[in-house]
Amino acid sequence: MAVHLRLSRMGRHKRPFYRVVAVDSRKRRDGRCIEILGTHDPLKESALTELKTERVLDWLQKGAQPSVTVRALLRRSGIWKTFEDSRKKS
Repeated sequence: MAVHLRLSRMGRHKRPFYRVVAVDSRKRRDGRCIEILGTHDPLKESALTELKTERVLDWLQKGAQPSVTVRALLRRSGIWKTFEDSRKKS
């Protein structure tokens, strides 16, 4: 089973709100997820993103592949740099 980290859309019409989720790559965008890892609200001034750092790092170390957008969010929050540093030490 290939696990991907991607966004799942929530919210109402023209008011998007996203969850960052770990999901089987064969599932739909808004389908059943394995675990909810955080949220992303693009309508806030600073595009508010809240992530469970330890859980995201755990999934990345297990081989989960982030989508392009999720990777950008991880870089912005500093989690991606932590992940890359841990890979270099190993």
